[in-house]
Amino acid sequence: MENASKALIIAGAILLAILIISLGIMIYGQARGVINDSAMSELEIKQFNEKFTQYEGDRVRGATVNSLIQTVIAHNGALDDDSRGVAITSVNANPAITVNAGETTVTNKAKTGRTYSVVCNYQTAAGKNKGLVNSITITEI
Repeated sequence: MENASKALIIAGAILLAILIISLGIMIYGQARGVINDSAMSELEIKQFNEKFTQYEGDRVRGATVNSLIQTVIAHNGALDDDSRGVAITSVNANPAITVNAGETTVTNKAKTGRTYSVVCNYQTAAGKNKGLVNSITITEI
């Protein structure tokens, strides 16, 4: 009888140890998932970029460029930090069009009667924002 009670105590201790180890593995897995979720998935990157790439092209009218500027300003205004902000720079545009990442105002707009080339530039540095549109270049044709 004495051996049977010791065997039950040992079996209980082993089950308790397995339970504690399993709990530790589960907590570790959840913590690792939270760390990995800080990076965006390919679908999230595509959805993020789609807001801006729909305006891309070689012969974009000024009114469409102004819509792009408003989209960028609205996007930058909704951000908590500037890490995902989008900047706009212009080449050969008169007047010059500039919006810095995180800015929510623009001093000049595109002239509606003119044609522009719009090119999205992507972040190439390794990190959680790699592949996101971070700047847009507008060139007056």
